[in-house]
Amino acid sequence: MAATLTKHERNLSAIIHASTFSKYFIPFGNFIVPLILWMSNKKQYDFVDYNGKQALNFQISMLLYSIVAGLITIPFFIGSMPGLFDWDVFGFHRLSDLNNLNIHIDSDDFRFGRLFWPVGIAGAIQVGLAIANIVYSILATIRTNEGQYFKYPFTIKFIK
Repeated sequence: MAATLTKHERNLSAIIHASTFSKYFIPFGNFIVPLILWMSNKKQYDFVDYNGKQALNFQISMLLYSIVAGLITIPFFIGSMPGLFDWDVFGFHRLSDLNNLNIHIDSDDFRFGRLFWPVGIAGAIQVGLAIANIVYSILATIRTNEGQYFKYPFTIKFIK
């Protein structure tokens, strides 16, 4: 396969995968930049068409997984709302203690204990998704530059 692909096709495909890192500089750059590169070259090169679809489908899938992980924690926040409006939660009843600089931290004063598990699990999922996004984008960039067809795992095919 690598012998039939031109260097330009391989480089362009690798740039499409690497351009997903533009999200760190441009809002939604992981969608916009690969989309522009893919749309402008998909009719000329089949390899670029394949890789553009793969990169965009993976980025859309990662966004969907991140949204779902965030939505999972919403019921836990809503369940803790009645306790949030109790002025004692934030320690406002002890504002006079600040004049004496009596700083005392006690784990019994912290009332958000029941939020640690769902928020912690959702946070771990978000970190895992970010690491997977970085690792697989780098792998895709390397493999397509070598002329191999790379298929992302856990990808929903939105663009066929």
